Amino acid sequence: MIEDLKNSRMCRLREMEMFVRVLETGSFSAAARHFEVGQPAISKAIAGLEDRLSVRLLVRSTRRLSPTEAGRAFYERALRTLTEADEAEAVVRGTGTGLEGRLRICAPSTFARMHLVPSLGAFLDSHPKIRLELVMEDCTIDLISENIDVALCWGAITDSTLVGRKLTHTERVFVASPAYLARRGVPKSPSDLAEHDAVVYNQTSGGEEWRFRSDTSEISVRTQRRLMLNAAEGIRAAVIAGQDFAISPRWMFAPELASGEVVSVLEDWALPAMDLWVIYPSGRLTSTKARCFVKWFEKMIAGSPLSTRPQ
Repeated sequence: MIEDLKNSRMCRLREMEMFVRVLETGSFSAAARHFEVGQPAISKAIAGLEDRLSVRLLVRSTRRLSPTEAGRAFYERALRTLTEADEAEAVVRGTGTGLEGRLRICAPSTFARMHLVPSLGAFLDSHPKIRLELVMEDCTIDLISENIDVALCWGAITDSTLVGRKLTHTERVFVASPAYLARRGVPKSPSDLAEHDAVVYNQTSGGEEWRFRSDTSEISVRTQRRLMLNAAEGIRAAVIAGQDFAISPRWMFAPELASGEVVSVLEDWALPAMDLWVIYPSGRLTSTKARCFVKWFEKMIAGSPLSTRPQ
């Protein structure tokens, strides 16, 4: 009887794994290739799972598969169960060894393209069994519904339900192209910005009013917004093209500042720093893979011009 119970639990875990893989790959055939079985075996397992639960989990069409409301809820619970099972094995094997499986990360698009993606090869080489999925997204997304294991986020965290930790912060700078400054003049003081037009990134806090500090002096300046964009790549393109100036984290224009294509002005005045957070989905066990990635990431940025340790 104990053996029957053991076999029953193993079958249920197998069904969960197959269902999760079907949703993640979007097809029965892709899931079958992963498990090295025929497609009918996957179809039979999902049908058996639906019969046992007495609920439809998937809506099938000729082109795609999509979860029902019950299917989405089951997927989230199944993924949590499988993650916790993997974690139990990882603890036995030893933290940080034998890491494998999917790791889904979210990071801002421009930051990921410029400063994360070029370095990911080192992480993957250290953990060849990990399948890393990077979601590059400027907007805030639902970590649970998108099945994100860990997210990197620049700026203020206003959602009190998020589980996060500040990793570092970076300075903001006033940036413009030499062509723009030749056309509009070089501001000598923050108060001169009233005569300039700004391109504004509307995804983060700060916006049109900024607080500049120099020694004991402080000036609050409201910039004239002429162009608003919701993607950092748009801000970069506008500034490099000489359209307007921007107040930006220094890392966002690091190559252009180094080459002189863009320059930083008002260097004697400090702007509020921008924080970098690591965010985990609430109510879900943080995986060893996620913790390992964050540890690698912190080491990667330590001492780099990207950031300064949090105060």
